[in-house]
Amino acid sequence: IDTIVICTMTGLAIVVSGAWQNPELEGVEITDAAFQHGLPFSGQVSSFILMACLVFFAFTTILGWSYYSERCLTYLRGKSSHALTLSYRWLYIVAVFIGPYLTVEAVWDTADIFNGLMAFPNVIALIVLSGVVAQETKQYFKEKRHLL
Repeated sequence: IDTIVICTMTGLAIVVSGAWQNPELEGVEITDAAFQHGLPFSGQVSSFILMACLVFFAFTTILGWSYYSERCLTYLRGKSSHALTLSYRWLYIVAVFIGPYLTVEAVWDTADIFNGLMAFPNVIALIVLSGVVAQETKQYFKEKRHLL
């Protein structure tokens, strides 16, 4: 919910302010221009508000994704994967400290690659479980017809 609300409000601010139409702006500059145009404060105060929002949003996102991915790793490998979980935590910490030194394009490309890679286990699971889903669906409709 946090992500949906923040991203929707930011997108609406960008669209309503018209900041997206300026070809000279890129990345967070577009959002900064939208905040400066839309908020009833000076440009410096609006930029500070945006910076504070970004800090909190980035921090909560880092913590949330770390917890989520660690729980998934534990589920896939079982409770006996303490060494793997510890290795993952260190890798995650290193990635968090390397990220700010990359270009915005490199960060987005990396995020897109890893989000795309998440599709593979899901597609495999869909294929493997398609028979079970078909069987359960038939059983559901059979029981539903019987009740009517």
